[in-house]
Amino acid sequence: MIKVGLTGGIGSGKTTVSKMFKELGVPVYIADDAGKELMNSSTEIREKIINLLGKESYNEDSPNRPFIASKVFKDKELLEQLNGIIHPAVAQHFKEWIARQSYPYIIYEAAILFEKGSQKNFDFTVLVSAPKEIRIKRLLERDNSNREDIEARMDNQWDDAAKRRIADFEIINEEIEHSKKQVVQLNDIILKSAKIS
Repeated sequence: MIKVGLTGGIGSGKTTVSKMFKELGVPVYIADDAGKELMNSSTEIREKIINLLGKESYNEDSPNRPFIASKVFKDKELLEQLNGIIHPAVAQHFKEWIARQSYPYIIYEAAILFEKGSQKNFDFTVLVSAPKEIRIKRLLERDNSNREDIEARMDNQWDDAAKRRIADFEIINEEIEHSKKQVVQLNDIILKSAKIS
């Protein structure tokens, strides 16, 4: 089975593009969703996060996301430590998920892929990109956050130019119909490659 890592900066529309692959029948694993789910369901993860960030990081059993974000997006070291708690748990969860799939290929969507050198775990990587101003506009509409917070989060990720040097493919996600065409073309390329291998 071919493993495809799909990534892109915040607001690039990774999840929108992932949904397009899903509509074509491709199994998609969204690492950020899995991480959120594990933060809710795993007692071990909850205890580790409370030890790292304090009791305020949870409201009873639910993560206090605004509080956690306010802490880690302004402190790279704390963000690293938080990722060190969540990423191994997500990796194990993904291993269990992939064992249940039977399609010729799967997509693993993650905000941070190249930053951690995780591209080596995939047969292909796909960068979803969009101009910075479009991304900021999407996030202002979607998250109710302010420009300063958005730019702080963007600063914690590599820019598209750095990712482009590593990615095997790029989907430019400015306009929906154009993105769909690119997804269909890429799906054909990957399916052909799956048949060859």
